[in-house]
Amino acid sequence: MIEIIHNPHCSKSRAALNFLKESGLDVKEIRYLENPLYKEELRNILKKLGISPYDLIRKNEAVFKDEFKDKDLSGEEWIDAMVKYPKLIERPIVINGNSAVVGRPLAKVEEII
Repeated sequence: MIEIIHNPHCSKSRAALNFLKESGLDVKEIRYLENPLYKEELRNILKKLGISPYDLIRKNEAVFKDEFKDKDLSGEEWIDAMVKYPKLIERPIVINGNSAVVGRPLAKVEEII
């Protein structure tokens, strides 16, 4: 089963979800703003993505600019920030088994299925 962590108000997230469904795949939709991720979930996702916590941060979000822009945080501190402010998490994230991608551009989603 493919999992997609996304925000239904985001056009890129909707496009990725539609692509997965149109591909005939069984998709589990995770709306992370309604059901925030736990620290351990984020750690597992980051491991599957193969990126640092900072690389999963949406740097154009107002909360990033207001609260974190000039801060030098550790990986765990960035994870704490994403747990507290889920809007900081880049989206969509598509997970297939032990692999994951941030689905921007949509071609990244094609790579994982």
